[in-house]
Amino acid sequence: MRWAAFLWEGVSRRAPGTNNGFSNLVLVVAAASSGGLVAYADSISDDAVDKPQLPPRKKVVVLGTGWGGTTFLRNLDSKLYDVQVISPRNYFAFTPLLPSVTSGTVEPRSIVEPIRRILEKKGGEIKFWEAECFKIDPENKKIHCRANIGTNLDGNGEFLVDYDYLVVAVGARTNTFNTPGVVENCHFLKEVEDAQKIRRSVMDCFERASLPYLDEEERKKNLHFVVVGGGPTGVEFASSLHDFVTEDLSKLYPSIQHLVKISLIEAADHILTMFDKRITNFAEDKFGRDGIDVKTGYKVVKVSKDAITMQNPATGDISVPYGMAVWSTGIGTRPFIVEFMKQIGQANRRVLATDEWLRVLECDGVYAIGDCATINQRKVMEDISEIFRVADKDKSGTLTVKEIQDVLDDIYVRYPQVQLYLKSKQMNGIADLVRSDKGDAEKESVELNIEEFKKALSLVDSQVKFLPATAQVASQQGQYLARCFNKMKDAEEHPEGPIRIRGEGRHRFRPFRYRHLGQFAPLGGEQTAAQLPGDWISIGHSTQWLWYSVYATKQISWRTRALVVSDWTRRFIFGRDSSCI
Repeated sequence: MRWAAFLWEGVSRRAPGTNNGFSNLVLVVAAASSGGLVAYADSISDDAVDKPQLPPRKKVVVLGTGWGGTTFLRNLDSKLYDVQVISPRNYFAFTPLLPSVTSGTVEPRSIVEPIRRILEKKGGEIKFWEAECFKIDPENKKIHCRANIGTNLDGNGEFLVDYDYLVVAVGARTNTFNTPGVVENCHFLKEVEDAQKIRRSVMDCFERASLPYLDEEERKKNLHFVVVGGGPTGVEFASSLHDFVTEDLSKLYPSIQHLVKISLIEAADHILTMFDKRITNFAEDKFGRDGIDVKTGYKVVKVSKDAITMQNPATGDISVPYGMAVWSTGIGTRPFIVEFMKQIGQANRRVLATDEWLRVLECDGVYAIGDCATINQRKVMEDISEIFRVADKDKSGTLTVKEIQDVLDDIYVRYPQVQLYLKSKQMNGIADLVRSDKGDAEKESVELNIEEFKKALSLVDSQVKFLPATAQVASQQGQYLARCFNKMKDAEEHPEGPIRIRGEGRHRFRPFRYRHLGQFAPLGGEQTAAQLPGDWISIGHSTQWLWYSVYATKQISWRTRALVVSDWTRRFIFGRDSSCI
């Protein structure tokens, strides 16, 4: 008992403030015979008592694992949010190489990366569910989902997910323009599964044409491949198919290879209209030399099981038999996005409208990136009176050039069309624009009233540009939005955006700005056309190697990069595989 008393005394005599993390110590001692000692100590940590409980993290739900959604996830600091990902496919696909998959140049698994592997590398507790969203409820901040695999106890596989922030990155579907028979009889080229179906269909056409009981007309019909749409996807598929036929299948089917015909149908006057005219002309000339029949100015009006009917002002309706058809004519909105647009007053739009910060208009906490949305750039003339008010700091009712220049940087950021207009007119700044409107007066001494200011800027909105629906745009939007989410808390206290034209203070972030890095158009025969920034055009074999290096570099992982490069090497050595797998 003396030892027990000594122990208690030693504990109780600790100096105040030196409890070493213990705020309370209770010691109970009982003596037993033969010197046994039983002791119990209970301590409560100061950290557990004093440490404030952290507020729950905001829930971020991401719909889609395409270019926009995956780039957003890869750049988001997942420790700041409770992140949940919902998508009907559990992988990311490098879609620019889908035409190569159709011809066996690249294997389908070489261009996909499991989304769970991407999330694993991020760390944190990011949840993924393989399901499809079929309804968004913005009023209650919930989304309705349906699992692709398995069902719940009700038997329908449906469940609800609530959110604080919703990032819609579901992409788009192929636009058929309500043409009869397209869905039933044509292939699309948007997903990996589409490319695999096309590859099998090509081989089925050749095997069918080889059957002994067919006459020559039937063989020609089976070997007529039609591509509808003269954009980058349609052109690349047509050229890839031509290479597959001439370099590989012609050796395996020598008796029927002369019956193969590839037709490219485009409603416009030229193919690749989004490229420079030099590339368009080169592509049309090359396809002519390769024997690809390019039909421009033709509109497909009906697709049946055996024939495609098209219209031309000069020839009227023409019906041609075909063996396989691929439809690649632009993008359309997914059904649940159409319903969502009706709920938020955007029923008359083609895709979701967002502001320059990628926020869906009139919808709190919802963002949209990629092909499912477009940025509704604010017009200068809509805010011209407010711009005048902000610039007129002395409230004189007139603006000098110096007053305009004081807010010019913010105007450039908020309304990029102003800078584009000045550049298109070869003007160095706003002073030149004012001088052009006021004559040859001294630029610095010119003063503008509100009507003169409106007149000077009346044409700048003609430079408003809509972004193309490309992987490049979606990727940059995902990266930008992730950066905004990572800095959201700091930006509340230290905003970095331009002056609020309507309201006080500054915007939290600078608006999204797309930076065009160039575009490629593979034309077959190891030749590619490239249109790069600075109006630099490159066409030929050397550009093909640039295409190889860029697409290998842009792969999402070292695994897919190695697989794609090995597929290209295998094709060079052994040719393309023609198995119907």
